[in-house]
Order: sequence, then C-alpha cells, then structure tokens
Amino acid sequence: MTDDALTAALAAGMIISGFTFGHLYFTTLRRAAVLFASGSSWMAPVGLTLGRIAAAVIFLSLAARLGAAALLAAFLGFLVARALALRAERRAD
Repeated sequence: MTDDALTAALAAGMIISGFTFGHLYFTTLRRAAVLFASGSSWMAPVGLTLGRIAAAVIFLSLAARLGAAALLAAFLGFLVARALALRAERRAD
C-alpha cells in the first residue's frame, strides 16, 4: 500500500473510532445530566463527568500521536456523534 492509501485507511478507522467514542461520551453526558437533575447524590454525576473528560483527553491525545490527519478524522467522527445526539434529544422533547 502507498502512503496515501495508508493515510486514508487510518483516517477512515479514526472516523469510526471517533464516532464510537463520541456516542459513548454523549450517552455518558446524558446519564450524568439525568443524575444531576434527579437531586440524588452528587458523587455519581461528578465521577461520570471526570471520567468522561479524562477519557476524551486520552482518546484525543492518542489520536494526535498518530498525526494530524488521524486527529482531525477522530474529531470529525466525534462531531458527527454530537450532531446525532443533539438531534435525538430534540426529537425526544
């Protein structure tokens, strides 16, 4: 495979990885928001929030180590997951 083909394959994989991570990220965000709104213990939503932020830092740092194209592709997948999560939440209301 040529370098261009490898870069394209890596970018495609990172888009899928970014989308998957984004879906998990926004599912966890919704769960933390529900827990905050319920008025129960504050420790569970704070733990979810800290874990979510730490996971995002780790994921995007690993993507950055693979190069700019991988980082941009991962972030694109993450943004697509965000758009779908927002769309689903608007339909739920």
